[in-house]
Amino acid sequence: MNQLHILNSKAKQPPLGLSILPIASLLIFLACVVIFAGASAISDYSPYALLASAILSVVLACCCGSLCRRGIIVGFRRSAAQILPAVPMLICIAMVSTTWMLSGVVPTLIDYGLALLSPVFFLVLTCVVCGVISVLTGSSWSTIATIGVAFMGIGTVMGFNPGLVAGAIISGAYFGDKVSPLSDTTVVASSTCGVDLFEHIRYLALTAAPAMAVALLVFFVAGLHLTPESAIESGEIRQLLADNFNISPYTLVIPLITAILIALRVRTIITLFVSSMLGLVGIFIFQPELAARLLGEASGLHTMILGLLWGETSFNTGVETFDSLVTTSGILGMLPTVRLVLCAMLFGTAMIGTGMLSRLTHAITRHIRRRFTLVGSTVAGGLFLNSCTADQYLSIIIGGNMFRNAYRRFGLEPRLLSRSLEDSVSVTSVLIPWNSCGVTQSAVLGVATLSYLPYCVFNYLSPLLTLLFALTGIGIKQAAHAIGNNVPAFVRIGRQN
Repeated sequence: MNQLHILNSKAKQPPLGLSILPIASLLIFLACVVIFAGASAISDYSPYALLASAILSVVLACCCGSLCRRGIIVGFRRSAAQILPAVPMLICIAMVSTTWMLSGVVPTLIDYGLALLSPVFFLVLTCVVCGVISVLTGSSWSTIATIGVAFMGIGTVMGFNPGLVAGAIISGAYFGDKVSPLSDTTVVASSTCGVDLFEHIRYLALTAAPAMAVALLVFFVAGLHLTPESAIESGEIRQLLADNFNISPYTLVIPLITAILIALRVRTIITLFVSSMLGLVGIFIFQPELAARLLGEASGLHTMILGLLWGETSFNTGVETFDSLVTTSGILGMLPTVRLVLCAMLFGTAMIGTGMLSRLTHAITRHIRRRFTLVGSTVAGGLFLNSCTADQYLSIIIGGNMFRNAYRRFGLEPRLLSRSLEDSVSVTSVLIPWNSCGVTQSAVLGVATLSYLPYCVFNYLSPLLTLLFALTGIGIKQAAHAIGNNVPAFVRIGRQN
């Protein structure tokens, strides 16, 4: 961030009004899409909105003389370094989804889930299981792309609203990701703010635990009072699964090996690739009849493998619910998400490179006078950065650098900053339709971001609890380095605002 300040100081700073225009145009465009085309159309139109807003920011910077070629280069490097690694990860996730379905892993999990899970407790157990797995793995993405997909299938067959099921999955996965010492976002947040990792997690639990408790209560009440309206009996789905797949506990060797790789902290991209290859081999071992059918439809083994990994593999049983449940779209189905991620990267490049992001963040921080205002600005800044950069890692790093001096000036502990960033960046990234997390989870679960957003109870309660704690002063202490008159009065006299 300091490098960006240096670069932007060499060029003319863009006016605040012009810096707001690209963000305003993006939000207005997407609001119009929702109003006139529906929330499901967001993913179709978001790339065009992001590109148009990026072009607008560059044109405005040219008009006011603030465009700096070196700044654009630095902005591109920063955005690319954070977002481009997501592209091969998305490809691997698409391959995992395809091979785990066709090898029988997901059908087996769905069959066992339908046999063992009660609709009353389904949402709660979904949230809890995803939370536990995410704590153990440290990755919400891996959790959602594997066990989350299976729960999505079970919930669909049971007749639950897909957005509600996705909300339970995401709430659990992101809670586990936040409090896991294996989580990369947790490590980034603590290290950016100079806080010990486990101290950061303990302090984070003050807001994460109550938010998760409320989320579980909401899902329990929903399970008690909602009556799922399934278009087909679960017994019929289980019969169709048995007719089209070999349901066997041996297929669960694949997710077991995946869990071991994750526990050994093997890189996520390597874990996902190995998991997809295990699933590919599993098709021939566990589903020989399906493999023979696919091979018969192709002109050779290589063509068959490339075909099922790249394109759609469909089932035509005449039962629409079942066919849509087990049909896979391959890498081709993930390409719209890749396109959206790349457009988000270009938008982040433009906002950083033109100095508009720096101008806006300075405007947010310069008039802060109170503790609640500071924490509120951190939360608002986190949401704003998530919208601008479309990446949670970059948002955490920029936010940490942006607010660190302000927290020090007010005599507040750095762990308050690291917690505020996690509560406003890590958990809300999945709620923004054009953020890399939002587009990924929407594509993996097959539910539009705005459709699952109202049900992600944990994700929007976390920033609200952070604001409540800042208002009341619960658990907030003066930092050890705070000295005399440099500390604002509201800190020196305790918990007053």
